[in-house]
Amino acid sequence: MRHPLVMGNWKLNGNKHMVNELIAGLRTELSGVDGCGVAIAPPVMYLDQAKHAISGSHIALGAQNVDVNLSGAFTGEVSADMLKDLGAQYIIIGHSERRTYHAESDELIAKKFAVLKAAGLIPVLCIGETEAENEAGKTEEVCARQIDAVLNTQGADAFNGVVVAYEPVWAIGTGKSATPAQAQAVHKFIRDHIAKKDAAVAAQVIIQYGGSVNDKNAAELFAQPDIDGALVGGASLKADAFAVIVKAAAAAKKA
Repeated sequence: MRHPLVMGNWKLNGNKHMVNELIAGLRTELSGVDGCGVAIAPPVMYLDQAKHAISGSHIALGAQNVDVNLSGAFTGEVSADMLKDLGAQYIIIGHSERRTYHAESDELIAKKFAVLKAAGLIPVLCIGETEAENEAGKTEEVCARQIDAVLNTQGADAFNGVVVAYEPVWAIGTGKSATPAQAQAVHKFIRDHIAKKDAAVAAQVIIQYGGSVNDKNAAELFAQPDIDGALVGGASLKADAFAVIVKAAAAAKKA
């Protein structure tokens, strides 16, 4: 049985005071909650501070990006080995903001995926379609292409122990969200697509929903059979709001 995971992507937000305050709030709000994994991805310069702040809790540390190089003359980049050294476990790659603002290709993201696997870290592979692609009926085509960048170069085995985050780009930060039925249909497509290569691998892949999850839609989303938690943006910056989502995921998977 898959263990759900709710991960908070803090994006370009935070300072030293906020890191301590938010994590203290999370520790209080999530005390006694089980049945759902929890991870946070602060900006890279706060990873070490966050690691110490979550020490002794069941909150795992993540990061928002990684470079394909392990060392060398690559100014401003952060390697998989560095992230591992700091204690990060879950590394977000392929986020729509990286694909859009930094022109990251499917091929580059697949290389990052391979680097993370080689380092023993867990890729959180973000995939999803834009509003125009959604309206053109290309949701499945886009998701298949983004998954195939890894499947066709690294094989189905590469998805063992991996997280996939389906994030409809049109629902990120817009207040819009796919209905539970719509989200479930895409999650099932993703799992079935991987299953064409290896059904056993597909069955254990954690597939998160990443499109405006909140206290109003969390319970219904997590009740769907192929939705295994969430990649949360804005709501992860408030301990109480994030805790509601984690508790909803834990309750849904126990039901």
